[in-house]
Amino acid sequence: MAWQLHYTSARRGPTGRAGFQFVAETPGLPDGVRAGVTPYLSYRPPPDAPSSPGDAELGEFPVSLLYDRVDGRPLLLRCRYLGRDYSGRFGNFFAHAVVAEPDELEGLRPAELWHAPHWTQRPAPESVLDALDELTPGAALDPEALAAWLSSSGPGDPYALLAHLVDAVADVLGRGHGRVVLVADDVELIARWIAVVSYSLPVAAAARLSFVTYTGDPDGAAQRLVGTTPAIWAAVRHRASHARAFRLGGRVPDGAPSRFARTVAGCWRDADFGGLDALGELAPPSDPAREGAGALLALCRGDATVTPGEEGAAAELLSRRGSGIPEWVWRDLVPGVPSMGLDLALAVHERAREAGAAEVARQCAVRVADRLSDALSTACDLAAVAAAARVADRAGLPLDAARVAAGAAHCARRGAADVGAALSGCPDGLRGALLGGVLAGLAGAGERERAAVLTPANCDLLYERAGLARAAPGVACAVLASVGRRDPARRVPVTGELLRLDGADLDRPLREVWASPPTADECAALLDAHGAALAAHPALAGLPSRALTRLAFPGGDRLAEPAALRLAGRVRELLPDGRAGRDAAAVQAYAAAITAGPGRAARALAEIADAGATPQLAGEAFIGAARRLAERPPAFRAELLAALPAPVRARLGARWTADLPGRARAGRAPLRSADVERRNELVEVVLRLRARGARDPGLEAWTRAAAGRWLAAKQLDAHLARSPELRAELRDLLAEGGG
Repeated sequence: MAWQLHYTSARRGPTGRAGFQFVAETPGLPDGVRAGVTPYLSYRPPPDAPSSPGDAELGEFPVSLLYDRVDGRPLLLRCRYLGRDYSGRFGNFFAHAVVAEPDELEGLRPAELWHAPHWTQRPAPESVLDALDELTPGAALDPEALAAWLSSSGPGDPYALLAHLVDAVADVLGRGHGRVVLVADDVELIARWIAVVSYSLPVAAAARLSFVTYTGDPDGAAQRLVGTTPAIWAAVRHRASHARAFRLGGRVPDGAPSRFARTVAGCWRDADFGGLDALGELAPPSDPAREGAGALLALCRGDATVTPGEEGAAAELLSRRGSGIPEWVWRDLVPGVPSMGLDLALAVHERAREAGAAEVARQCAVRVADRLSDALSTACDLAAVAAAARVADRAGLPLDAARVAAGAAHCARRGAADVGAALSGCPDGLRGALLGGVLAGLAGAGERERAAVLTPANCDLLYERAGLARAAPGVACAVLASVGRRDPARRVPVTGELLRLDGADLDRPLREVWASPPTADECAALLDAHGAALAAHPALAGLPSRALTRLAFPGGDRLAEPAALRLAGRVRELLPDGRAGRDAAAVQAYAAAITAGPGRAARALAEIADAGATPQLAGEAFIGAARRLAERPPAFRAELLAALPAPVRARLGARWTADLPGRARAGRAPLRSADVERRNELVEVVLRLRARGARDPGLEAWTRAAAGRWLAAKQLDAHLARSPELRAELRDLLAEGGG
């Protein structure tokens, strides 16, 4: 049921007082209803209306029909201007309110009650009003009449205006705040447009669309859809910039309306009320999926102008609703399948299969296959190729691996570098085809495009997963060089893969891989794996020498390490000729020089000095051996010197004197005790060398300088106290120099 209330200015109402008051109502009004209705009870005449209208002019004042909710109940309030009140003053109006139970409007749109028969023109003479058992719509605003009116509604494009109006209303319903203002002198026109908008919405959405056909305060109105006159709007528009206003019968707003709104307008143009119901069934205007609903219905109606973006919205709607899509959609979509894009055809295919709509699923499968073919041939990057493969996989459609490879090759030739993203998005069974296509495309790519694709990350992917044996030599070389250059742990296996390439120019990639010297273990691993084949490649043939030379610095100490000696042995075994072999021999000679007896050590030093090895390696090996041999006893050192060829003897003697502290080397004192000991032992070596009948002018000259001072002579005399023959040799040496 519904309760009625009458409100106006009376000389004496039910309460006995004068003025504006409720003068009649239905008995049993629920608590709070009267107080809830009161804030809506007002009427402000248009500013350009007659201030003292006669009876004939009163009919020109706009009637206000308001719809809102009070404590959850629908409120319908009709206000009309009466002019004079009981005292003769102007400003009186009559408000007729109807408050209904929530289910009383079920199946009705409030705008249908514009000319409902229950409205009265003046207050009832008695204070008790009947309850309304049923709310009966007026006949003037039924959908058929409105569609006929729209088709002949005068200049301009009413359907374009309707589309913009639907978008604006959907926006305020979705946001839950704001208002849309309809501006016209004729309130009947405003009521018609409110009715058209209401019929454009599902019943539930129309129930949430509060409206008023006329208000003198559009800036303060609480309703979502508000009617007013041009004079009123001109006065307040500067304060109501937040509201969206439409001048009915005026210029259509700029910009393109949404697909949902255009579909609504199209339904009105065709008097397709079933289409309006279908839209409401798919998604209400406040739902973000309304664009998808509009696109889906347009496709059901055979509209071929649906854009890819709109198709995407339709596909999203199908994915969200799933089995909740009405059955008629599958039937009506069949004619639209040939114009569908890939994503939508796939979504329809998947959901139609789930819904048991075999025919549309079959046609979509054919459409998906056709679009996949187009997608592969026009893919602009590898991700698009992978996406096509993924779509085929989702749809359960067979996709030829050769076509995937061809699409990937086309993209790679153009410099598409998204290998990682494509690989992660590609179904497992087609990843090999995709990578094979990338390699094939790179073989035919220009230098700039190839460089764009072969980023470090992509090179790692291709190395790990692509099987470079299938690649063109130039591509494989570039990938392997990048991997080996950046990852020392991979240099040996990368070198092996490079050596297995047929017909490739390997010098440049091998030099890139081995730009930094190898370790002894890396070199040994290469020799174990490839042996004498290293000699055929200059970039590899020099690696043993580089590794051994690196170990020689500083001072040759690391040349005696097991890794260095193992490498030297493998080089002598596999690459005995050339510089590598000579360097290996020098390393072995170094080891012998610092460990063998005097005779063998002498031969080893001579080999180092005359081995033809890399100068840096030989020099550091000789320096290191000299330093280690300087720690041996004087008798050993003298025997060693005696066994050396004169040039090598002189070089070794020069190293020994050079390694002494500066003061000891110059024969000056005082010296620390350790320096005194080293000097005395070297003097002893020189004296023992002379006793063996061998001489070295450089060492003897140094000895004369070192022993020529008084303190040094005393210290040497004490050092040689148990060797009278060496004392005598020292006297002879000094005498030869005139000392």
